[in-house]
Amino acid sequence: MFERGARHPERKNKMFIALTALAALSFSVGGYFMKLSAGLTHLRPSLAMFGFFALGAVLQTIAMRGEQMSSTYIVVLGLEAISALWLGVMLLDEKASVIKLAGVGLVVSGIVLLRLGR
Repeated sequence: MFERGARHPERKNKMFIALTALAALSFSVGGYFMKLSAGLTHLRPSLAMFGFFALGAVLQTIAMRGEQMSSTYIVVLGLEAISALWLGVMLLDEKASVIKLAGVGLVVSGIVLLRLGR
């Protein structure tokens, strides 16, 4: 009858943000280990990849409780794209061009619009 957290929408929103951000970061770290696994040929990075992907799925599943699937999924994907770019630049010596940073700005704008439209 009553949705969990309905009396405290601000707390519910903070929890959603934390869970989706942690899910996205878990997926991105999994992607980093995917790169290190060299096509699943190295055991430890491969196991870490699967572990972080599983953790991301669990966090996203919890974040989705009481939220729309489509917007939750898109928010996680957007945050994952941002964190993947950051990890690539910081850990893999990839370059961040003006075009990539403009894309990040568009992703952030899209996430904000999705959350405003709920």
